[in-house]
Amino acid sequence: MLEEDMEVAIKVVVVGNGAVGKSSMIQRYCKGIFTKDYKKTIGVDFLERQILVNDEDVRLMLWDTAGQEEFDAITKAYYRGAQACVLVFSTTDRDSFQAIDSWKEKVEAEVGDIPTVLVQNKIDLLEETVIKNEEAEALAKRLKLRFYRASVKEDLNVNEVFKYLAEKYLQRLKQQTAEETEVVHTTSNKIGVFNTTSSNVCNQSSSNGREVITLRPNKQRTKKTKNPFGSCSLL
Repeated sequence: MLEEDMEVAIKVVVVGNGAVGKSSMIQRYCKGIFTKDYKKTIGVDFLERQILVNDEDVRLMLWDTAGQEEFDAITKAYYRGAQACVLVFSTTDRDSFQAIDSWKEKVEAEVGDIPTVLVQNKIDLLEETVIKNEEAEALAKRLKLRFYRASVKEDLNVNEVFKYLAEKYLQRLKQQTAEETEVVHTTSNKIGVFNTTSSNVCNQSSSNGREVITLRPNKQRTKKTKNPFGSCSLL
C-alpha cells in the first residue's frame, strides 16, 4: 500500500470537570451545532472528524469523558492510547479551574507526555467570570501549555484548538521518524518502510546459529477510508 493511501489517526481526549462544555465543544467541532441544554456525559462519548493538515490527511478521534468522580474508573481506561489532550475549564466555575492540575496528572499517569492544550471555555460570559486573566495565563505558563480562550457557543477558537493539536502531533511524529534508522524494502510495485531501532527489532537465533532479524512497521497509520455519511460519526 502506498504512502498516499494512508492517513494519520489521532486519539484526542477532552477532559475537565462536569458542565465546562466538553461535549458541546466536540459537537461544535464535528457537527457544527451548539446545544444550550446540559446533559451529563455518562462514561464517554465519541465523535470523529477528518481534516487536512499541511497536506496530510488526519482523522481526529475525539473522546469526550465524564467530569464526575464517580466515572473515574471508566474514563481512565479510555485515556490509554490517547495521543493528544484538551484540558477544559469554565470561565464561570472556579472549581473547574482549580482542578486542571489534577486532570493533567490523571491523563499523564496513563499516557505520559502528549501534545496538550489548556482551554478556558465560555468567555462569552465574561461578565460572570470568577477567574482573572492573569490567573489563567499563569496556570498555562506553569504547566507549559498552549492556552486558548474559547466560546463554544460563539464558535470562537474551537477549530484552532484541534488544528494546533493535530499540527503538534504531526510535528512530533516526523521528529521521531527522523531520529529512527529506516530500511526501505522495495518490491515490484510496493514500498514498505520498516523500523530497525532496538525497540522495534526482535533478534532471534535460528537453529543453524545465524541471527534472524524481524522488522516491524514504523509509522502508526491507518488505511484511509471514505465515510459516505459525512466527516463525523457518532458511535
